[in-house]
Amino acid sequence: MTQQIPQPPSSTPEPERGLSGVRNFRDVGGLSAADGRRVRPGRLFRSGHLAHATETDTEFLESLGLHTVFDFRNGADQALEGPDVELAGVRNVNIPLSDPADGREFWKMVRDGDLARLRTVLGDGKAAARMRDSYRTIILTRTAEHGRVVRALAEDSVPALMHCAAGKDRAGLSIAVTLLALGVGRDAIVADYLESNAPHNRYRVRRGGDAPEDRSPEVMELLAPLFEARAEYLLAAFDTIDGQWGGVDGYLAGGLGLAPATLERLRERLLVG
Repeated sequence: MTQQIPQPPSSTPEPERGLSGVRNFRDVGGLSAADGRRVRPGRLFRSGHLAHATETDTEFLESLGLHTVFDFRNGADQALEGPDVELAGVRNVNIPLSDPADGREFWKMVRDGDLARLRTVLGDGKAAARMRDSYRTIILTRTAEHGRVVRALAEDSVPALMHCAAGKDRAGLSIAVTLLALGVGRDAIVADYLESNAPHNRYRVRRGGDAPEDRSPEVMELLAPLFEARAEYLLAAFDTIDGQWGGVDGYLAGGLGLAPATLERLRERLLVG
């Protein structure tokens, strides 16, 4: 099924732009959801990793009254970036949504590969195709993990913050799945996802060298599909849900194994009339 690609908001809000060590933070509250309700503000947050949070950042995050931080990074990510800062009274739950060995050589090439190598591996649409395939794979293979997250939110884990490394892909999919379970429309989910492209939200591209050619315009153009939030990626995930399970209801019940009572508890916790 062909879907329309929503456009990003014309004026992207910049909540908590002052966070200096945490990228891509925002509250997803306010989105229209099931039965005319809206996502309750102050209950569900998303961001990039918390490993570099400053003391001021930590104070702000602790002020949110979080119950649980869901970290979707794998061990290799944590080794590269570091563990999350400790937030007083907050439960940290690590649920890797990608295998540490998956793509290790690929990401080494992204950091250190020369222009010729990048052209071969990423050029001619290969980078965007890889991202679409990654989103499809996570939807198909991480049903147990996504089911676990939604059940936790339904039971006792809110307010919650979900993050991965950049807060764009793995966290983006987990937020999308949660919003689907809340009855939020796909266009609104994609619009929120695209806010990861705002300058203050973007993940900084890492390259191994400091020479100008390591970050030349052509290099950055080749890398762009890997570090941008693109509607086509999330739409590939939605198409996978439709193709594999016949739609959101089938995915939630058959894919994630969520009972109607669980979804009702989730909505009671995260929606407001």
